Amino acid sequence: MVSLSAYVAPAAGVVPPPQKTQVFAVAEAHAPTIPRRHLLLASAASTLPAAAASAAAAAAPSFAEIPGSGGVKALDLREGPGEVPADGDQVAIHYYGRLAAKQGWRFDSTYDHKDETGDPMPFVFTVGAGNVIPGIEAAVKSMRVGGLRRVIIPPSQGYQNTSQEPIPPNFFDRQRLFTTIFNPTRLANGEGSTLGTLIFDIELISIRQHS
Repeated sequence: MVSLSAYVAPAAGVVPPPQKTQVFAVAEAHAPTIPRRHLLLASAASTLPAAAASAAAAAAPSFAEIPGSGGVKALDLREGPGEVPADGDQVAIHYYGRLAAKQGWRFDSTYDHKDETGDPMPFVFTVGAGNVIPGIEAAVKSMRVGGLRRVIIPPSQGYQNTSQEPIPPNFFDRQRLFTTIFNPTRLANGEGSTLGTLIFDIELISIRQHS
């Protein structure tokens, strides 16, 4: 009598045992031989992405705290070839100011302040006079003319009152800036250490030295 197991097993989901000839074929198969040179090249290629990523991370610039600045951190985007300002010098800068507490909302930019010819008007102040927020003064005092620097200014070195410069000329931007920084409810909740954190991109345009 002929056994039906060979036909029923596949239908039932059971894999039938392999034939002897199939076992012999597998037993006698050999893996292809790969030359040692190819193995070395493959190994070297596999390490290249990781090595490149490590080198890029090591070369990436990072913020550094400006000595004696009270916690202002700076990243030089472009080194300037000119002179460094001193107390009493009048400096002209372009800036792009953002508020960290508002997801980097831009509250002011001198590039938007145009003169009668349509050219952007820089912000001018005297170093050491105490009219601007300390964080900007600390950043500018260690720059060279022609330099471009991004700074992170903690609340203690930012706006302490609404009369400190630079003051956004736009009324609505000014109101939004100061109502965020000096929000009494959020200050009472202990958020003062983050509300006034500022991010400025500063370009030092010129120096008029004090005589």
